[in-house]
Amino acid sequence: MSKARANKSDTRQRIVETAERLFYAEGMRAVGIDRIIAEAEVAKMSLYNHFPSKDDLILAVLQYREEKFNGMFENLISRHVSKGMDRLGAFFAALKDWFESPGFRGCMFINARVELADAKHPASKFSACHKERFHQMLQTIIEESAGMNSAETVAPAISLLVEGAIVTAVMAQSSESADVAREAALALVTKTKRK
Repeated sequence: MSKARANKSDTRQRIVETAERLFYAEGMRAVGIDRIIAEAEVAKMSLYNHFPSKDDLILAVLQYREEKFNGMFENLISRHVSKGMDRLGAFFAALKDWFESPGFRGCMFINARVELADAKHPASKFSACHKERFHQMLQTIIEESAGMNSAETVAPAISLLVEGAIVTAVMAQSSESADVAREAALALVTKTKRK
C-alpha cells in the first residue's frame, strides 16, 4: 500500500473512531461535524473527502461499531465458556459485563434508531439489520443449549428479554437486568424442553 493510501486510510479510521466515541457518549444529533474535525485533528476537507455528509459518517460509524461490538461480545462469551459456562449462560454473563463496562450508554443501534426517527434512513435500516443479526446469533446460541425446536419457540421471547435488559440497564444504571433476563430465559428454555 502506498504511503498516501495508508495516510488516507488512517485519516478515515481516525474520523470514524472519533465520531463513534462522541456519538456513543453524547448522541449523533448532539455532536456536530466541527467537533469531530477538531477531536480527530483533521481538516474539514479531509472529512468531506471521506464522508460527503454527516449521514454517510453515521452509517460508517454504525458499521464500525457493529464489527467492534461483535468482536468484544464474542470475546466475552468465549472467556465465560472457558470458565465452564454453557454458551447461553455465557451470553448473559457477557451481557452483564457489557452493562458494567466504563461509559456504557446502552445499545448504539437502538439509540441511533430513536435519534434518527426516520425508518428509511440508511443508518436506521442498518441498525434494524444489526438487530436481526444479533437476534440470529442469540438463536444459534439457544439452539446449541436447548435444541432446534426449543430455539424456534423461545428465541423471539428471549430476544425481547435481552432488548428490555439493555434499556433497563441504561434507565436504572444497573447491570442487574442481565441477571433477571438470564433467569427468565433459562426458565423459558427449561419449560420448552419439558414439553
